[in-house]
Amino acid sequence: MKNLKPTLMAALLGATAIGMAATGVSAKDLRIGLQSDADVLDPDQSRTFVGRIVYASMCDKLVDITPELEIIPQLATAWQVSEDGMTVTMQLREGVVFHDGTPFNAEAVAANIERSKTMDESRRKSELSSITSTEVTGEYEIKLNLKGPDATLMAQLADRAGMMISPTAAAAAGADFGLNPVCSGPFSFEERVAQDKIVLKQFPDYWNADAIAFDSVTFLPIPDTTVRLANLQSGDIDMLERLAATDLAQANANNDIEVASAVSLGYQGITFNVNNGPKGDNPWGNDQRLRQAFSYAIDREAINQVVFEGAFAAGNQPYPPTSPWYDTDHPVPARDVAKAKALLAEAGYPDGLDLEVQVPNTTVPLQLMQVVQAMAAEAGINVKITSKEFATLLADQSAGDYTASQIGWSGRVDPDGNIHQFMTTDGGINDSHFSNPAVDEALNAARVAASTEDRKAAYDTARDILVEESPIVYLYHQTWIWAHSSQLDGFTPYPDGMIRLEGVTWTE
Repeated sequence: MKNLKPTLMAALLGATAIGMAATGVSAKDLRIGLQSDADVLDPDQSRTFVGRIVYASMCDKLVDITPELEIIPQLATAWQVSEDGMTVTMQLREGVVFHDGTPFNAEAVAANIERSKTMDESRRKSELSSITSTEVTGEYEIKLNLKGPDATLMAQLADRAGMMISPTAAAAAGADFGLNPVCSGPFSFEERVAQDKIVLKQFPDYWNADAIAFDSVTFLPIPDTTVRLANLQSGDIDMLERLAATDLAQANANNDIEVASAVSLGYQGITFNVNNGPKGDNPWGNDQRLRQAFSYAIDREAINQVVFEGAFAAGNQPYPPTSPWYDTDHPVPARDVAKAKALLAEAGYPDGLDLEVQVPNTTVPLQLMQVVQAMAAEAGINVKITSKEFATLLADQSAGDYTASQIGWSGRVDPDGNIHQFMTTDGGINDSHFSNPAVDEALNAARVAASTEDRKAAYDTARDILVEESPIVYLYHQTWIWAHSSQLDGFTPYPDGMIRLEGVTWTE
């Protein structure tokens, strides 16, 4: 891909507040095309990938990552883990205020952690479950007391669990905070029109304001990938995320467009409802042999070639085969239609079975499911595709109003973020309501293991069970592909798929 620029230094400069002056035109509204609309703009309640993209411009975190996945300071400038692993003490950045003028300090961090852990609607509970209490040890210093060593905690704080929101605004709005979110990032919330746009305005009191070159940023949900690219070509948007692999050649041929990419940390797959409400009581939810049959009916390598022109990677686990956390005892299975039919027959369905799969109403997922539908049909599985707007799909999935759902996960720096909250009993995003005590034990052990080897062994133990149970049938691992105007400079692709605007400029 062309114009993949080594801009690590630009990112680090922005993240660490080393002074830099933006050199581009400042009176500019940056318009970014998203694949879908974000869900609620509350870091404790939300779960969409595009929501995280919006947060990257609006809500700073305690820590951030580099493109190489190192944990670096953001609102926390330093931290120390005690020798016994039972406490983490953080020093906080001074001179930071939230968009409503509320000062950022240790009391604000304590209030945020308390909210994440206790609010009924919070999806961050499992991510912060190791924190038993907080101690404000100074205006800009806080101690996190843990129930045991937690190898995942700093990585959790580099994402939504570490995003700091104004405690004043949070207390006033309660669960409705997402209607008017107040954080401390480079842009403040201005306006939202559902399914149309989210507008953020530059925050003049931002602690790293010199690194910001735009007056405002507008996020526009444009589900169709071809339409998204057409908008970029016409100049109606300045940047888009998730360029379709099939559009790569067209984008690369346009001298006014630059393309950037990064291998993602996440996965795409099919989530089955195994016990989430009355709809979990169905043949696919009740019999793991059917889910195994579905998996054997799919040719993952063919999907990568046909739908993604070979740009992605076939997968069967929450980590790609290139990851050190991948369990090589369970390689990506070859398609085996005969075995799929045999499993269907064993389960009592020798003549096949219907399967309704809900799918986001965007181009690529629909193309993917049409290919899956054709493959599954050869094994006797009649896939019925139900297309839904993404936020609706997520809401139905959370509520258990589905049988199977084509959905993925953008991935996290630590392996725990790709599996614990999906596969443990009462996990924050366990929409299957899958529950297995042995899996819980293994994944909880991985969080507190003393060595990388011990953690890997625990994840492998869980994998041995999950391959059989298959509450999620993993399909592939994507590559993030962005396209933007050649007038945009300084963009750095990150494996987490976020769009960080520190150090990004615009030239006429």
